[in-house]
Amino acid sequence: MTTVRMIPAYEIVQRTFPRPPREQDEVAKAVGKAIDGALSSFSHEFRHGRRPTATAMRALSETLLDEELEGAGAVLPAPERAKTLKQVSGVLQAFRRSEVFGMSRPRTRIILIQNEVGVYAQPDYWDGKSRIVEMKSYHAIPPPPDVELQLRIFQLAYPRFETILLCINRHADPVETASLVIPLATEAETAHTLRLSYDLGRQFGQEKVLEYVDEPTLHYPLPPANERDPGATPSDAKPP
Repeated sequence: MTTVRMIPAYEIVQRTFPRPPREQDEVAKAVGKAIDGALSSFSHEFRHGRRPTATAMRALSETLLDEELEGAGAVLPAPERAKTLKQVSGVLQAFRRSEVFGMSRPRTRIILIQNEVGVYAQPDYWDGKSRIVEMKSYHAIPPPPDVELQLRIFQLAYPRFETILLCINRHADPVETASLVIPLATEAETAHTLRLSYDLGRQFGQEKVLEYVDEPTLHYPLPPANERDPGATPSDAKPP
C-alpha cells in the first residue's frame, strides 16, 4: 500500500500567511462560519423547491452565530451582536440576488503531487459543468496574496473550470456585491503552488493510505526546485 501525506488547502494558506491570534479574528471566523452555514442551508432549500422566508433565515443565522461564538469562546456585546446580525442578514439578501444562489457545494477533490502529497481542495460553489465560485463576506478584490493562493490551489483541482471570486462585503452599508473572473495561473505560478503545497504537505500533512482515498484525484508531477518563485511573501497578506 502507498502512504501519502494529506493536507487541506486552508492549512497551506494559513501556514504560508500566518497571523498572530487576535480576539477579533476569532469573532470574524465565527461570523464567517455562521454565514457559510446559513447560505449552504439557503441554497439547499432552494434546490429542493422550497422557499424559506427571510425571517426563518435570520433565525437560522442567529442560531448558527451563537453556536460558532460559543465554540470559539468569543463574546459579542449586545450592540455589536445586533450590528453583526444586521450584516449577516444583508449578506443573505445579497446572496439570494446573486448568480450563485441555488448552486451546490462541489465534492472535495485531491491534488496528488508526485504520489507523495495530497491536498484536499473544495471551493464554495460550482455549477457542476464549467464554473467554480469562491465566496468571501468581505472585500477581496483584487485578491490579497492569501486569497490568491487559495484560488490557485482550487484551479489545480478544477483545471478546466472558470474560477470566480464573489465578494459580498458585509462591512459595507448597504452590503456590496462584486465578482471577478480569476485568470488562469501561469506556468511559473502553477509550479510555485505545487512546490509550496508539496513542501508544506511533507512537513505538516497527515499520513493516509492512498488506496483508501475515494475522492476524485488529479495527479501532478513535482516541478523542479529552481523554478522562478512568483509568489508573494507572507507579510503581503491582508486580514479581512
